Amino acid sequence: MADLAEIADFTEQLAQKAGELIRHEREQNILRTDYKQQTELVTHADVMADEMITAAIRERFPEHRILSEETMPDLQQAEQLDTPLWIIDPIDGTVNYAYGHPQVAVSIAYAEKGRVQVGVVHAPFSRETFRAVRGEGSTLNGEAIRHSGATVPRQSLFATGFPYHKDGLEPLVNRLNAMIHQCRDLRRIGSAALDICWVACGRLDIYYENVSPWDFAAARLIALEAGATAGHFSEVPDGMPADLWGRDILISAPAVWEPVREILRKASGYY
Repeated sequence: MADLAEIADFTEQLAQKAGELIRHEREQNILRTDYKQQTELVTHADVMADEMITAAIRERFPEHRILSEETMPDLQQAEQLDTPLWIIDPIDGTVNYAYGHPQVAVSIAYAEKGRVQVGVVHAPFSRETFRAVRGEGSTLNGEAIRHSGATVPRQSLFATGFPYHKDGLEPLVNRLNAMIHQCRDLRRIGSAALDICWVACGRLDIYYENVSPWDFAAARLIALEAGATAGHFSEVPDGMPADLWGRDILISAPAVWEPVREILRKASGYY
């Protein structure tokens, strides 16, 4: 196994360097955009940051594999567990970024044999860096963080998101309707990585969504190491590492995880 402390330091430095690039591009009002699959916004800064991160990893760890949203989004990488894998989202919250909203993050995770060992999420506009190494707890700008300790859904603040593709929204609307009626309120932040990190530090109590590995891999470890519970409200396919499976993901303060899972399963028609 690699030296995780060394990898964590490298990952944090890399995320912060990418954050500087992203912030500079936005502050200079340099915003060139395009679309993936005709619906999903991507900016030139996404691609620049992605290329910078992947080049640095390749130079230092040439034998490692990379799963990256913009330049290497082949999800089969997550199924090949023999070689260490880096999971990267250069800008999580691209629509926020394009509109000048500050809830934007660089997310980098390092996994061995399907288990994430290091996670860093850096928010360049708020200058907040969330970091975790498996078994060593989570920090925000070097200070230890902990989940909120929420005990009942009714008094819990939750976050979720919605896909770019608007077909088949009925199950999502059913879940939202159930959660709105049984929880305190909803916050729609626009960055899955930050949603999960905010659960980790107690700014939110619950997060659920369908997301890709690059959206949540780093933040999920950060939440777990902050004492939160992470899992799924549907079944994980055989052979797929739970750390990298993003369908029906649920992360929350421990005491509310099971009751919220039941709310979501019922609203989804899973039983």
